[in-house]
Amino acid sequence: MPVEHVDVLIVGAGLSGIGAACRLRDRCPDKTFAVLEARGAIGGTWDLFRYPGVRSDSDMFTLGYDFRPWRRPEAIADGATIRDYIRDTAREHGIERHIRYRHRVVGASWSTERAQWTVRVERTDTGDQVSLTCSFLFVCSGYYRYDEGYTPDLPGVEEYTGILVHPQHWPEDLDHTGSRVIVIGSGATAMTLVPAMADTAEHVTMLQRSPSYVLSVPSSDPLARVLRRFLPDRLTYALARWKGVAALTLVFQLSRRRPGLMRRLIEKGVRAALPADFDVDRHFRPRYGPWDQRMCFVPDGDLFDALRRGRASIVTDTIETFTEKGIRLSSGEELQADIVVTATGLNLLAIGGMALDVDGEPVDVADTVAYKGMMLSGVPNFALTIGYTAASWTLKADLVSEYVCRLLRHLDAHGYRQVTPVLPPGEGPAEPLIDLKAGYVLRSLDRLPKQGRATPWRLHQNYPRDVVLLRHGPVDDGVRFARAPYASASGGGAER
Repeated sequence: MPVEHVDVLIVGAGLSGIGAACRLRDRCPDKTFAVLEARGAIGGTWDLFRYPGVRSDSDMFTLGYDFRPWRRPEAIADGATIRDYIRDTAREHGIERHIRYRHRVVGASWSTERAQWTVRVERTDTGDQVSLTCSFLFVCSGYYRYDEGYTPDLPGVEEYTGILVHPQHWPEDLDHTGSRVIVIGSGATAMTLVPAMADTAEHVTMLQRSPSYVLSVPSSDPLARVLRRFLPDRLTYALARWKGVAALTLVFQLSRRRPGLMRRLIEKGVRAALPADFDVDRHFRPRYGPWDQRMCFVPDGDLFDALRRGRASIVTDTIETFTEKGIRLSSGEELQADIVVTATGLNLLAIGGMALDVDGEPVDVADTVAYKGMMLSGVPNFALTIGYTAASWTLKADLVSEYVCRLLRHLDAHGYRQVTPVLPPGEGPAEPLIDLKAGYVLRSLDRLPKQGRATPWRLHQNYPRDVVLLRHGPVDDGVRFARAPYASASGGGAER
């Protein structure tokens, strides 16, 4: 039986993968393509996470696609609404019929002779092994493991008789009404869970080893609300999107260039939102600088509201041991809990964990350097999507998918079959690709690509700069093109 061939194979049917497929269909309508999704549904992160209150931590004017305006009144949306937005986008653009569910990519091999990838796939529903070939491989699988969240060693956890749950694997039937809840963690997930659970729980305690920076943001965009009265949706969306970009860029640049000032501004906002006797220094003054780790945004200050009302509390301490009924802290205090939530982070996983080889030589992703934050040195006809850490993920994902389409058109226009980023002499890796000091990043640095010292080998957390580089800049800088022999695979059949 002949192996099916498509021009472009997209891995992942989440926010990035659906956006990439929409761009490809619009800008390269002559290309055949398929989307492989390891799970059984569209949505990626926004279908996987089902914990109480799950929501975006970026406004939807920047998290949404720039080609499909966000029309709802709220700027910070819940997970189900975002999932529906992604699914509606796929349906409206005719992407659904191109998606192969429960197809997990386990490996891909590049042949220079044939100028194509052979992609090995495992059917997660049947266990069958199948293969496809493609001329260009586009990985949009994010950068963390979907099947396993991170849980640190928890001393004495076997003694605990209550319910222990990780947010990445939230039971559908878990009812926390009237329960005493401890949420371990101080990141975005914990900041979301605490106010969401506090409304019906007896009490929620956020137990953190160290504080995070927390900023209150409005849940709806006042500018968009006004503009909608006078302007078309698309123009309103574009203006609100650029306003969001400007705000995120300002916060990030101020954090990096004037960290002391940014720290004082954030702390002033926290003090204004909490009672005068609240110990802000202990619970909201991190040991690191602003944006050394991802900042936490809380819509309409809902976390502070739960603390003010006494529905929730924060404890800053370390765990000595779990007990039968809760957790004993290093200070000697014991916290009672019916439910303990380990909001302790993610496990990173480069390119979905697939194995790559080029002409039989294995590719160690950690030894590669990222070209324009989206291709890998020495790896032909391959792109991956890694969004911003200091801004909305989709801002970068949109630019990457646009660039891939520009690159594909350039290949066709000049009769090329192969494009490979080539690291110039002396442009070795300077630092990790993801420039954050968060634990989930530090645990996985040895498995991630690196970045170089200068453009186009350096990843800039700067959307306006990347617009110039990826949307309007050249596609022939830092890469080698080739008119390799090409054998057309038969048995295609993916719809255009």
